[in-house]
Amino acid sequence: MVTWASRRVAAWTAVAAAAMTVATACGSTTTSGAAGSTAKPTLVLYSAMGYDQPVADAFQKATGIPTKVVDDSTGPLLAKVAAERANPQWGLLWADGAEWAAALDNQGQLLKGYSPSVTFNAAGRAALPKDRSYTPSGATMAGTIVYDTTKTPKPPTSWQDLLTPAWKGKVGMNNPAVSGPTYPFVAGMMNKLGGESQGKDYYTKLKANGLHVFQTNGDTLHALATGQIDIALVQSSAGLGAAKKVNDPHLRTAFVDGVSLLPGVMAIDAKAPAAVQAEAKKFEQFVLSPAGQQAAKNGNPTGDSLFWPVIQGVSPLPAVPALSSVKYQTVDPYVWGPKEAEINSWFTANIAK
Repeated sequence: MVTWASRRVAAWTAVAAAAMTVATACGSTTTSGAAGSTAKPTLVLYSAMGYDQPVADAFQKATGIPTKVVDDSTGPLLAKVAAERANPQWGLLWADGAEWAAALDNQGQLLKGYSPSVTFNAAGRAALPKDRSYTPSGATMAGTIVYDTTKTPKPPTSWQDLLTPAWKGKVGMNNPAVSGPTYPFVAGMMNKLGGESQGKDYYTKLKANGLHVFQTNGDTLHALATGQIDIALVQSSAGLGAAKKVNDPHLRTAFVDGVSLLPGVMAIDAKAPAAVQAEAKKFEQFVLSPAGQQAAKNGNPTGDSLFWPVIQGVSPLPAVPALSSVKYQTVDPYVWGPKEAEINSWFTANIAK
């Protein structure tokens, strides 16, 4: 059973190195062309989505716009964006969770006022900011409960259950400082419990009850597969994908009341040249087109492709349950985005150590 737990470790190192060597200021590089022709700049896409390369390939084929993907986990990508603030090397940033986008928006780093010409559904409208500084591309859930029914026939049914002796030393989750989908889970718990201090108290108690903290979804699911833990608190697409990889009906993903909606969002660099911004807008429009949605659903069918669409007329993959069956909360990213660095530092120092 260990095989299903391995998420893509990816060849992002080689991809990133290649992309960064060709990237020049503001997320673009000029492509060569015939004398007198106007070359299209390359759109540099920083992304933490499992289907980013297939979507980028489909976009480039459909539009002729050269696109370079720099793929990594959200935490390292945001660190890269912060280090490049004076001279951004990206044109569009694409990752799970709107909190990072709200924080960058507050810092003036995102292009405002653009939204693709599509009809969003209720989940999409809930994730769309008033200033149109980022665009939702799909949605999953943060912090679902993944378990094996052969070992855990009666899983916890509430967040408070995890603090009881029955689950001492049996629960694992990711470090939000590394795993992009995990900070929205942490922030969502704080939101649900009434504030940051209440949430910190909850995670402190969870640690006292033997919480295991790993780096990413793959690490946490590996711990579940190998019996280190009985409960994995991970993103819904990771849990559903783990079962789908080996067609194992015993691997279940439970959505506890109050789980947090986790939109995947796309944001455009405010400092990028106008030509690059125009390409980034076309990329967002493509992602939400029928062709783009199909490429996203085909790109990582046992992982990130297991999302709920945020536009009308598009259905999720069969393994994804009806969104109406999930009692989820929507967390305000403009409240919790600015707190991300401080909360992640606290979590790393007090919970993950």
